[in-house]
Amino acid sequence: MKAPLSSLAELAQQVGEDAHAPVVLDGTGWHIANGLTVSANLTLLRLPAYSPELNPVEKVWQYLRDHYLSHRVLPDHEAVVAAACKAGSRLMAEPGRTASLTRFPWPPASVTTS
Repeated sequence: MKAPLSSLAELAQQVGEDAHAPVVLDGTGWHIANGLTVSANLTLLRLPAYSPELNPVEKVWQYLRDHYLSHRVLPDHEAVVAAACKAGSRLMAEPGRTASLTRFPWPPASVTTS
């Protein structure tokens, strides 16, 4: 449980004390674990079970599959990792793409307004 806690702490530090950020969580084990310490500048938003269409990162993975990772047979694990890293680098080279993929109006108004 150490890695998720340090990730939340690092995210809270990146957001800053004068800002607030929602953190979208799916049903992964540590996402539903009791005892998570959450900084006051983060709000955890838990997705309903079996709702990948609401998970912003699923849209990113779909884009990567559609544009960089589909219709390929890779020989081994190293090739899969290399292809995923290259796809991620290509995505990062497209300014604004991640924001456009993950921005959709489902969070409650209390989270989207300051």
